[in-house]
Amino acid sequence: MPVVKQLSIFLENRPGMLHDVTSALAEHGVNLLALTIADHFDHAVVRLVPDDPDRALRVLEERSVLVVANDVLEVSLPNRKGALAEVSERLAKARMNIEYAYGSAATRSRNVTLYFRVKDPARAAEALAG
Repeated sequence: MPVVKQLSIFLENRPGMLHDVTSALAEHGVNLLALTIADHFDHAVVRLVPDDPDRALRVLEERSVLVVANDVLEVSLPNRKGALAEVSERLAKARMNIEYAYGSAATRSRNVTLYFRVKDPARAAEALAG
């Protein structure tokens, strides 16, 4: 289970802001592997996992976008009932708190990819591997 870079972007909560960010990333050849958006009154927190985090970070910083990079754990699970319960149980037994998680799968997909924000992603990966 790889530890990957997630970028958290803080945007004013108004029309067009997400387009500005995603079009700039696309223009510079950055593909988004995952995305979640949380609404917080006058701003939104956009969390994304880009295929090229260094390039994405440069593009956003050049545009004066407030961005923070964090490590998250990328977990591929079978697309079946109880798979997430098993992962959350193993992390709980390892005393690892899941701060937040996001991901999805196509309806007929065999696997689901989830991204977990935990205090120590490398330790969490060890807990899930063993």
